Amino acid sequence: MDPRTFVVDGGTSGLGLEVARILAADHRVVIIGNVATEVSQARDELGCDGIVCDISDPNQVSDTLAEVVGRYGPIDGLAHCAAMWAGGALEDLAPEMIRRAIEVNVLGTAILLRETLIRMRGQGYGNVVYVSALATDIPRPGIPLYRATKSFGTSLVESLAEAQGTNSIKVMEIHPGPMHTRLQERVGADFLDTIFALPEQVATEVVRLLLLTADDLYVSGQRVLRADGRW
Repeated sequence: MDPRTFVVDGGTSGLGLEVARILAADHRVVIIGNVATEVSQARDELGCDGIVCDISDPNQVSDTLAEVVGRYGPIDGLAHCAAMWAGGALEDLAPEMIRRAIEVNVLGTAILLRETLIRMRGQGYGNVVYVSALATDIPRPGIPLYRATKSFGTSLVESLAEAQGTNSIKVMEIHPGPMHTRLQERVGADFLDTIFALPEQVATEVVRLLLLTADDLYVSGQRVLRADGRW
């Protein structure tokens, strides 16, 4: 298999880190994160490239993807794994947290997918995998803001998938359940799950989708993984 170029947003920890780890063995990988020290650490650990980028900033996203193309050529695939946790009753959340969760999970998702698809449209091919959450399918008290912001991404991806009109550009999503990641560790005791999937288990499915070719089955728009940890 010829090496391809992949961008992994949220590639500094958890699922994104495991996706980047698998891909880096045979392909060119650029991880994206908004904390410079975390990007540097993950880049050194995996031996891949990394760029600091706040995905809620359109200029940063555009400049970052242009830099990737300048270094490595067309982007074959994007794994959008980054998300901001916002757990708790809405009335208990600080306005600053509400704003930032929307900036990252809603605005950031729209900007990143827009800029990526512009480039994939221009080159005529590419795969996008959006990491949604089982929480978008099953209402859960205590996470109204997180669920709402992730539901935006799901709705957006489903519409984008239908709009492509070609199997050469695949827009896909996975709906994993709880995973033992940094986000899961931050949720607090009230939200922790006793049954969860490992990031490396879910990462293999993300990579499988990223490596699909234009001749593979049409899966754009499908929810290819529903998992609550009970594999």
